[in-house]
Amino acid sequence: MEFLGWPTVLLLVCISCLLIAAWRSTPRRGKEPPGPTPIPIIGNVFQLNPRNLMESFKEISKKYGPIFTIHLGPKKVVVLYGYDIVKEALIDNGEAFSGRGILPLTEKLFKGTGIVTSNGETWRQLRRFALTTLRDFGMGKKGIEERIQEEAHFLVERIRNTHEKPFNPGKFITHAVSNIICSIVFGDRFDYEDKKFLDLIVMLEENEKYQTGIQIQEKGNSHFTVESLTRTTIDLFLAGTGTTSTTLRYGLLILLKHPEVEEKIHKEIDRVVGRDRSPCMADRSQLPYTDAVIHEIQRFIDFLPLNVPHAVTKDTMLRDYFIPKDTLIFPLLSPILQDCKEFPNPEKFDPGHFLNANGTFRKSDYFMPFSTGKRICAGEGLARMEIFLFLTSILQNFTLKPVVDRKDIDISPLITTFANGPRPYEVSFIPR
Repeated sequence: MEFLGWPTVLLLVCISCLLIAAWRSTPRRGKEPPGPTPIPIIGNVFQLNPRNLMESFKEISKKYGPIFTIHLGPKKVVVLYGYDIVKEALIDNGEAFSGRGILPLTEKLFKGTGIVTSNGETWRQLRRFALTTLRDFGMGKKGIEERIQEEAHFLVERIRNTHEKPFNPGKFITHAVSNIICSIVFGDRFDYEDKKFLDLIVMLEENEKYQTGIQIQEKGNSHFTVESLTRTTIDLFLAGTGTTSTTLRYGLLILLKHPEVEEKIHKEIDRVVGRDRSPCMADRSQLPYTDAVIHEIQRFIDFLPLNVPHAVTKDTMLRDYFIPKDTLIFPLLSPILQDCKEFPNPEKFDPGHFLNANGTFRKSDYFMPFSTGKRICAGEGLARMEIFLFLTSILQNFTLKPVVDRKDIDISPLITTFANGPRPYEVSFIPR
């Protein structure tokens, strides 16, 4: 072999030394979570069923375990499948997994503003604002529970005025739930026929109209721009209306399918509350069966099976796997709410999932419809109060009558990419 010459050899030795030094100075990151081999640019899209992502994730988890990597196009996503791994990430390592994962669509629409999609100090400040300032506004002269009871009364009277005619209750429920947020943000409720209120509902349902963003000069704290506060207010309306109203609509459909469950609720409400006063939150501990039904409704409908995406805020180790900073995380809720060890026959609607043998209410750590950890839904307390008071008020006053044979009622969800919802239906409300 021809000799390269001393200058060339010296150059190669120097380059080798530099490479070795650089390699030694680089932190050994460790292996990242395994997963199916992606196709360049396309990723794993052909290995995922967009109509039933959860089934695809279930099959992948069987091969790779509770933590695995998929590629949505060029975007790398770490999926957490099951209670133990989600708890380990979102609770035990809550700070590291407290980032909000941003998908291209949400980035374009929300621009990282508002309590739902913001990150870092902006998110902390806006969350504190939502939990304290708006809560204080909502209290005013009336407690928030009293506001919900008042709205439940208006809802009951509106239903009574249908005179037992069958109708889809979706609009009535959406208006009632929206009025609670209106009373918090604006200090008062709206009449159900108020044009401004109806326009607001339309705009909420067509959320794209709100996504233009507002560009102004920042004043005071840089986290509180008009854009961020506007986005946060919209987040409160969307989260405080859509999820709760969907849960209530779905719950009524399930009760139509299961009249024996409805009848037990009627008897329990009659025994504890009676007919002469409105249900209140203090009644919940005395209504274990009703409370179990409400929990089972939320478990069964599995409203957000994928959860809202998270992201790691720093380079993180989880179960000996390295996850680089800013990696998108899917901490799935569906495998937790559908866990067959915690909830036998999870595909079946069964209030017994939340009842002890003696009929008392049974708590479960697997009950995570609002997610968990630092990014748990800020409106969880309000939503749970609304669902309980609205549903008990309706069932205190009415019996549900289907317009089709009960065997033809389909309570399986309409599955979309991100959320599950009830199929369209009509019901007659028969005064009790």
